[in-house]
Amino acid sequence: MWGVVAWEKTPGGRDVNNPDPARQSRPTLGMPILIDMKKKPGADAWEGQVYNAKDGQLYNSTITPTDPDHLEIKGCVLGFLCGGETWTRVGPPIPSSPVNSMAKGTTKPIAPAPAPKTTTGAAHSAAAATAKPAAKPADQIGDICLLPDVARPH
Repeated sequence: MWGVVAWEKTPGGRDVNNPDPARQSRPTLGMPILIDMKKKPGADAWEGQVYNAKDGQLYNSTITPTDPDHLEIKGCVLGFLCGGETWTRVGPPIPSSPVNSMAKGTTKPIAPAPAPKTTTGAAHSAAAATAKPAAKPADQIGDICLLPDVARPH
């Protein structure tokens, strides 16, 4: 699992609290915040690190879905100073983009959906063969994982 800042209440934020001066001018929009999250064996949870731009620190964290629209995020320092919050989905899930499946480091391309079975005769098939394919909508948000910053922590 990975995650980046996808929206800002106040646009134009910068990572000013990052301990690395070279990164303090990077925009917070698109910045990775869920890093190296791996599925926990035998549990519906992921463990890894979360980056907190408010203090520029990485925290060991656990993410657990509480229902289809909520994630519980818990982070700890020194293993016992812990805090957390619940994140709420603000829109429908973003469909996976075929472009993303071609990105370096992905497991394998997403197979196209199987064609629906038809029970009508040749007239329907002839019409389908001459019909123009619908324009494919841009998937700008789904393609955000192609950003190099997302693949590795800074």
